[in-house]
Amino acid sequence: MIIVPIIVIAILFFIGLGYYNGLIGKKNQVDNAFSAIDVMLKKRFDLLPNLVETVKQYMQYEESVLTKVVELRSKAMSPGISNEQKLDLDRQLSNSVKGLMVNVENYPDLKANQNFLNLQSTWTESEEQIAAARRTYNASVTDYNNGIMMFPGSIFAGMLNYQPIAVLANTEEERKNISAKDLFNN
Repeated sequence: MIIVPIIVIAILFFIGLGYYNGLIGKKNQVDNAFSAIDVMLKKRFDLLPNLVETVKQYMQYEESVLTKVVELRSKAMSPGISNEQKLDLDRQLSNSVKGLMVNVENYPDLKANQNFLNLQSTWTESEEQIAAARRTYNASVTDYNNGIMMFPGSIFAGMLNYQPIAVLANTEEERKNISAKDLFNN
């Protein structure tokens, strides 16, 4: 008769252990997914000096844009910044480079430069990889948040002091419709 309670306790223990390990795995997956974003951002940050130097040869009048890009890159590469600060700098940097790419239209010699075309292609590829890494991160965050909010995982999440994590979302500015007329009139 004493064997039945021991079996029930053992089953509950292993179920609890499974939930606990599942939450740890989900948390580690979120960290891993953010790390992939971080790696892609570093790759993009490493492209910037070459892009700036190539563009600088042609765009004498766009010095303020180039200076802003270099400053943002320096801030983003500085040690000790938080993930949120890194993502905010990334947004600013993306907007600055988009503006730079639009201005390229005013420089036919630059548009024909093979080095610039290679850099532009690499930049586009990098943007696509970052977008894919962000989707993976958001999927991992959603899985983690579901794990810590649903019963019985919420019990273990409370004991481990796990908090929900926000998914990466576009800002209001990024959600606005792009006006082709405005792009070509600048």
